[in-house]
Amino acid sequence: MNYIRLPSTTIISKSTTNSLTSNNQKDSWWSQIFDPGGQFITRWNHMFLITCLNALFVDPLYFLVPEISRRKYCMRSDYGFAAIITVWRCLIDVISFIHIFIKFRTAYVAPNSRVFGRGDLVMDPKKIAVRYLKSGFAVDLAAALPLPQIFIWFVIPAVRSPTAAHANHSISLVIIIQYIPRLFVIFPLNQRITKHTGVIAKTAWAGAAYYIMLYMLASHVIGATWYLLAIERQYSCWKEECGKEENVTYPCNRVYFDCDHVDEPGRDEWLERTQVLSNCSAESSPINFTFGMYGPAFTEGVTSATFFEKYFFCFWFGLKSLSSYGQNLETSTSMGETLFSCGVCLGGLVIFCLLIGNMQTYLQSTTARLEEWRVKRRDTEEWMRHRQLPPDLQDKIRRFVQYKWLATRGVDEEDILRALPLDLRRQIQRHLCLALVRRVPFFSQMDDDQLLDAICEHLVQSLSTKGQYLVREGDPVNEMTFVIRGQLESSTTNGGRSGFFNSITLKPGDFCGEELLTWALTPDPNVSLPSSTRTVKALNEVEAFALRAEDLRFVAKQFKRLHSKKLQHAFRYYSHQWRTWGACFIQAAWRRHKRKKLAEELARQEGLYQDDDDDDYGENDQNAQHLGATILASRFAANTRKGISHREAVANSATSSLKMPKLFKPNEPDFS
Repeated sequence: MNYIRLPSTTIISKSTTNSLTSNNQKDSWWSQIFDPGGQFITRWNHMFLITCLNALFVDPLYFLVPEISRRKYCMRSDYGFAAIITVWRCLIDVISFIHIFIKFRTAYVAPNSRVFGRGDLVMDPKKIAVRYLKSGFAVDLAAALPLPQIFIWFVIPAVRSPTAAHANHSISLVIIIQYIPRLFVIFPLNQRITKHTGVIAKTAWAGAAYYIMLYMLASHVIGATWYLLAIERQYSCWKEECGKEENVTYPCNRVYFDCDHVDEPGRDEWLERTQVLSNCSAESSPINFTFGMYGPAFTEGVTSATFFEKYFFCFWFGLKSLSSYGQNLETSTSMGETLFSCGVCLGGLVIFCLLIGNMQTYLQSTTARLEEWRVKRRDTEEWMRHRQLPPDLQDKIRRFVQYKWLATRGVDEEDILRALPLDLRRQIQRHLCLALVRRVPFFSQMDDDQLLDAICEHLVQSLSTKGQYLVREGDPVNEMTFVIRGQLESSTTNGGRSGFFNSITLKPGDFCGEELLTWALTPDPNVSLPSSTRTVKALNEVEAFALRAEDLRFVAKQFKRLHSKKLQHAFRYYSHQWRTWGACFIQAAWRRHKRKKLAEELARQEGLYQDDDDDDYGENDQNAQHLGATILASRFAANTRKGISHREAVANSATSSLKMPKLFKPNEPDFS
């Protein structure tokens, strides 16, 4: 509940009402001034609107209280049903008086303060009361007075010899008179709700249901009024025929038509001889009295039916009459009946147009985006045919348009965010993107919430369809992309070198375009965008968010926390360029190790041959007779060394054919 303490000053700015609210929670509720744009008044207006609609529904139910007894041929009132309606009506009146009290305690905007902004609130209770007494107090009071209850329970019993017809006329007159201020209450209430909240209903379907309910309420009023007029037509016929029998032996007395006087002396003899009942019967043939459009009320037995049968028949009659603009009504020459039919016709036309217009507005709002997408898709098809694009390219364009519609439903998030204040944009971006940013391993190493908030603030949505290239090798890198859903293929030929190809798959949590981080951390602002060392292609529908070049440079320049060793290691570990270079570096080192091991093995084998030769030379010194054998052994060792050299050369040539092309080390961002 948004309320404000009574200050010593008269006028206070609306911007300070929230601070005043928190300081006055201990005030009694009857001594507080309410903010007209606050949450409490907004909710109360919606609740009171429902109460007003209930009041417009309850009052016509009094028209269904009178009924005609077919067995006793008299008119009576259903007092049990009247008691239920009276209790219902009393609850509505209590809420109406509470509404009057709240309006005495609701501040208003000073007219002379609306030059700029929302204006200032007038908080003085005396000024609020004077303004309300001069403007809408009389209408609210007239709508809240319990007049039907007073007439039913106090005025009518005090009248001498009250008849059912007299009671019905009095109640009907009071209800009709009070129905006018009740209508005048609901119209400004609608305007206030629309002024402070923008709409009556928050959703399109709720708005359409609201106007359908108003149409059904009008049908209810028309049906109840038709029933009351039908009872009045029956009583008019009885009075007319009763006046013609004044000179007979058993004269007609109007009291006989009241069920409370069925025991009057002479009534039974009069019923046996009178022609009043037969002449006023809509079921007799021929009909001596013209009932006009009220005939179905008697031929269908509505006037003597149970409440629910009576109510739904009257509601159906009112709904049918409004929907057909009164064309189904067969009227007589009675002026009142003709005027009622004209009112039904004009009211049906106005209310039906109001219903159709508002329902069309509300329902069109639900399909406005879809219709815009259809128009845009049709324009795209016409443009592709006009430009004679190849069929495969047209299919790619159609897939992208369809996928973008499924992902966004035609809503441009950037336009919505641009219209909001900076603080709200930050909170929204943090709510939408922070969890996604933390899913990226590179960003999950950051413990600085301020840096992550800055990154979230500059993220933009990126959508890609199957087969779409995000960037090609050698093209300038415009953004750094972080995968949320889908898979990307990242491949490189190391600048077009023959015999080299590396391909990896980027999954949710991976990123590409890390060359841009090196560029963003470069001190020289005149350095052009880096060229991509990889080709990135979408393997299926991909949802991602991207950091554009200028946004990434802004974040990198504003926050110098990117120089941490932990972040450097994380960048190297999760960068696929560094992974590729590291894999190739390890492969080259492994091949060098294998060559070194092979050379050592060959050298070891050569040493074994030399040791065998030395043993042979020692034996030949002791025995000079074996000089020829020594010469032969020396020649064999020389040939062996030649064979080893030849095998080593062959091994070196074999390993050189498997040697990888030199892969340059990726540029490392200047984290310092």
